[in-house]
Amino acid sequence: MQKVLVIIGPTGVGKTALSIQIAQHYQCPIISADSRQIYKEIPIGTAAPTEQEQQSVKHYFIGNKSITEHYNAGQYERDCLQLLEQLNREKNPIAIIVGGSMLYVDAVCKGVLDDIPTIDTAIKEQVKALYQQHGLEFLQKQVQQVDEAYWRQVDKNNPQRLMHCLAVKMQTGKPLTSFWQQKKREKKFDFIKLGLQMPREKLYEQINARVDKMMKQGLLQEAEKMYPNKHLNALNTVGYKELFRYFDGEYTLEEAIEKIKQNSRHYAKRQMTWFRADQTINWINKDEKYEEIIRFVDDLLR
Repeated sequence: MQKVLVIIGPTGVGKTALSIQIAQHYQCPIISADSRQIYKEIPIGTAAPTEQEQQSVKHYFIGNKSITEHYNAGQYERDCLQLLEQLNREKNPIAIIVGGSMLYVDAVCKGVLDDIPTIDTAIKEQVKALYQQHGLEFLQKQVQQVDEAYWRQVDKNNPQRLMHCLAVKMQTGKPLTSFWQQKKREKKFDFIKLGLQMPREKLYEQINARVDKMMKQGLLQEAEKMYPNKHLNALNTVGYKELFRYFDGEYTLEEAIEKIKQNSRHYAKRQMTWFRADQTINWINKDEKYEEIIRFVDDLLR
């Protein structure tokens, strides 16, 4: 059974740089599990690997879709598994998946997702407004009513998961669990998860610095080009939403940049909450010496 190293962690922790070092060490390609880096029009705001980084190691699922194309976790699961089988046939020693998109990682490793439709931004906003108006208890009661199977296993104090369940119901008229595959697929790969973490204060400092770097790289100009398409789901993400509101006159540029930093930190916190519920993740401090990390990975792969 082929071993697949899954490198995960919050936004800004340094997954890209370390994964390239690890891929070079094992002489294998990198498969991205980032739901926004797949879009070719927005490399700056998604912190996609640079051309130089992609030349140093073969990358898959980076800039291979347009923001106008429909794509979701179910489609990613199928595409990624097909690629893993191809790499296995080509006798690659291991495969490496890297990313922080929780649903994408879960789709590949757990195999419980099907074609859940992309949720319209208007419906997402409607559900969010209901939560803001009525609170967590309201969400809990609604989810229990519309999807009892999901209610039995969801983290009942996680508003993001509860809102997603309600949004799917409103979009499709069907419960979220109706889109889950009835049978888990046959296990062909041995997924070994490596989680990168660092002290929260340092992570937040890195996130803030990364936003400043993105602005210097041209994030404002990139968002300006995307503004006519701001209704697309691909652009309903941190970095673009805030700058769109700047273009609309709701924020000053300074306020928009501060909101990007704030929302990026909030996203990192949600990611860590999600990942920490997964007992199969092997955590390591990102600031460990490279040699120590490689030794740790070697032990995991053995």
